[in-house]
Amino acid sequence: MTQASLMTQIVRVWRGSTPASRADDYEAYLYAEGLPDLKEYAVGVQMLRRDRASESDFVVMSFWKDIPSMSRFTGSDPMKIRRLERDEEFLTNLPETVEIFEVKASTLPAPLTLAYSAKAH
Repeated sequence: MTQASLMTQIVRVWRGSTPASRADDYEAYLYAEGLPDLKEYAVGVQMLRRDRASESDFVVMSFWKDIPSMSRFTGSDPMKIRRLERDEEFLTNLPETVEIFEVKASTLPAPLTLAYSAKAH
């Protein structure tokens, strides 16, 4: 695949929250069970975490070259959530959809080679 064909055009954003006491466990679970599958389809993936007093928020941003690529990951509707087996155990509420954004500008290196690294965790 050429670098041009890997250029990100779309960002898919998933958000979820866990009790603060479960955040480390959910982060490890998400890293082990959620990100590898997503990484197989997306150009790149970033997982963000914000800890608050009683809850921790997670944001997973996946970077895609187009909507059809995203639809292959979800099985049809690109806004569809692909729940992990243990999400109900960890999440304080189950998100119904994701947000999809079109990339208009970016200073990230193409093709986002630093967005997901096995050495990052």
